[in-house]
Amino acid sequence: MPIWLILCISLPLRAESSPPLILAEIYRDSVDPAGYWVSEKLDGVRAYWDGKQLFFRSGQPVSAPAWFTQGFPQQALDGELWLGRGQFERLSGIVRTTQPVDAEWRQIHHLLFELPGAAGTFTQRLESLLRLVETAHVPWLKAIEQFRVPDREALKAKLDSIVAAGGEGLILHRADAKYAAGRNEDLLKLKPYLDREARVIAYIPGKGKHEGRMGSMLVEDEGRQFRLGSGFTDAQRDHPPPIGSLVTYRYRGLTAKGLPRFPSFLRLRDSP
Repeated sequence: MPIWLILCISLPLRAESSPPLILAEIYRDSVDPAGYWVSEKLDGVRAYWDGKQLFFRSGQPVSAPAWFTQGFPQQALDGELWLGRGQFERLSGIVRTTQPVDAEWRQIHHLLFELPGAAGTFTQRLESLLRLVETAHVPWLKAIEQFRVPDREALKAKLDSIVAAGGEGLILHRADAKYAAGRNEDLLKLKPYLDREARVIAYIPGKGKHEGRMGSMLVEDEGRQFRLGSGFTDAQRDHPPPIGSLVTYRYRGLTAKGLPRFPSFLRLRDSP
């Protein structure tokens, strides 16, 4: 039976042993960016190195070739697997394959932006990160470029230039922040649209031109359930993201009830 014929079946979500990572809040205009380090928000796949093994943000191991992590420092590193701007779908297919293909992995970099659990301010951790990358001598292990801006106008100008060049947006790390896992304002994301992540819990069959395939998905984000019915290709409606997987959706603010306004599917972020 095709998977899209399953009607609104809510399955228990699998508990994941997620690594203790910092998660970004949304940048607000009231924030003075002068106190932050800024970097490009990569459209990559987040990957956490615990000193011995590489993991997705969900806690699932990444099936990277052994040579890819050979020479990585024996301490925790947080970053993104990166193939280039506009290459997320291709990258996701490469890194989620259980039998890695060397030729494909040789095109990927692990771009780092944090030392999870390390002491000191972010500025101090950044200095330590740069030294680690320099001494590792692993060509595809790099620190993402961090820079400072003096004010909101300069931040907006930088965002415009990044987006015009095909980038997704900006990330701001508070310079004097100690490491604190979880979602907090020490880490902010700035994009030309809002997005969040939600877990797929059910499918709703389509009607009309989408009869015989998925029409929409029921998803859950921090206890709030709602449908995603737009943003899908025909192929994605024929083979929708798995129940329990994590997807990214776009939206235009919140309703009075706290639900996303005009939510639209953007991409699959994680598999169950």
